Amino acid sequence: MLSHFDAQEPLTSATPFGDDFVICHGPDLVISAEPENVMSIILITGGARSGKSVRAEARARAFAGQPVYIATAQAHDDEMRERIARHRARRGNAWLERETALELVAALAETDGGGARLVDCLTLWLSNLMLAERDWAEETTRLADALAAQKTPVVLVTNEVGLGIVPDNALARAFRDASGLMNQTIARVASEVEFVVAGLPMRVK
Repeated sequence: MLSHFDAQEPLTSATPFGDDFVICHGPDLVISAEPENVMSIILITGGARSGKSVRAEARARAFAGQPVYIATAQAHDDEMRERIARHRARRGNAWLERETALELVAALAETDGGGARLVDCLTLWLSNLMLAERDWAEETTRLADALAAQKTPVVLVTNEVGLGIVPDNALARAFRDASGLMNQTIARVASEVEFVVAGLPMRVK
């Protein structure tokens, strides 16, 4: 804390870091800092009905501009149609909407430069890729690279599916493993990662 010394005026001088590099100094302490990057990549994970989507919506709305909801779900049956309708009713009309089952990288490119984007969710996107027999590992790498190049914030929702018992069939085990590896890849490029439990977010990065 700065209360431990008499801080003097910040000095701006020619440094290897550029003209915006600020140095604050006092009798016993020197603090240096580069300007903060305002672009955020936020990954929010949790179990089913943990409150992660509500948390993600709140994070996306906190940024300036009209938020964009990028949905990866496909309404194949009445249950999914009802689930999608509930999510839309909760969000209201303040959001722009974009639906994409597979082409998530393209959707991010087309919506970059406006309000924050909310991707809900990566787990369904992964399922869509696997069912379409796409190379999910390659697509995940493409997504990580695209996120690192975004100009405006992105909030992504994913699921923790590997905390329970080992699935009893090969397809379910493959999906569980792919989900865990995908989450690790995206978490590495994220500026923040939150784990939501019982509606309560915990900052893990």
